[in-house]
Amino acid sequence: MTTTVPRPASPPRTRPQPAGAPSGPRRQTGRHLMLTAVAVLWLVPLLWAVLTSLRPYSDTARHGYLSWPHSLGLGNFADAWNQSGMPHFFLNSVLITVPSVLGTLLFAAAVAFFVSRFDFRWNIALLMLFTAGNLLPAQVLITPLYRMYLLVPLPRWMSDSLLLYNSAWGIIAIHIAYQCGFCTFVLSNYMKTIPKEISEAALVDGAPVWRQFFQIVLPLCRPAFAALATLESIWIYNDFFWPLALIETGDKRPVTSALANLQGAYFTNPNLIAAGALMTAIPTLLVYFALQRQFISGLTIGSGKG
Repeated sequence: MTTTVPRPASPPRTRPQPAGAPSGPRRQTGRHLMLTAVAVLWLVPLLWAVLTSLRPYSDTARHGYLSWPHSLGLGNFADAWNQSGMPHFFLNSVLITVPSVLGTLLFAAAVAFFVSRFDFRWNIALLMLFTAGNLLPAQVLITPLYRMYLLVPLPRWMSDSLLLYNSAWGIIAIHIAYQCGFCTFVLSNYMKTIPKEISEAALVDGAPVWRQFFQIVLPLCRPAFAALATLESIWIYNDFFWPLALIETGDKRPVTSALANLQGAYFTNPNLIAAGALMTAIPTLLVYFALQRQFISGLTIGSGKG
């Protein structure tokens, strides 16, 4: 009877390091130092804005903006809140942001469902057409869009000017049209990961296409909707260009345009503007911290899905 002696396990092969390459701990330390430096560079303007908003203008005018503050207070925040009429403009931002986000997600989901669940000849071309709309900068579109807004009529209950120009409906429409491309691209990639057997089984049971869309596919896309809703809320709320170009009446503009009320004809208080800018950023920070997990996943969602 012969016995076999087991061979000793060979050590795992390690990839030889090139001469002069830094070791693992040194590489990690250098990476952390670089990330720390980048984070500090990003935070310095924000911290400087906070410091400026807390200083009275008399202190900065006497000692300069690069000096250490001699007194701090919340007076600039109270003045900015009262002088700019910020509660009214916050309401305008909500009335623009909420319908824009909901409309964008609904239309983008419908197009994504069509191009991802049905096979036809112009499938990829249609998806590329929607995505290509985001490649054009807003400044290129503003001249023809402005002329078109002056020609599109609206009833009086929708617009005081009886036109799409100078109305919240016009801002909502351009946000939906401009953001649909990105959301369609992300949602179509996500919907492709849903097995088509689910839709085929629903079709055998007699479920029409609209029922498959609303009761089967949309509930399965909740992670993608949460991520996109977070991103779109921040982007649309922070938009300054479209309201400035397409709304003439100052009282109809969102809160990002309210900072213009803090500027005088002959004098501008930078400390007051810094306080107003920080207050306008509070809602976006609350949205980010409340939906931080969905926001981070939204940066990479659909990237590994084919």
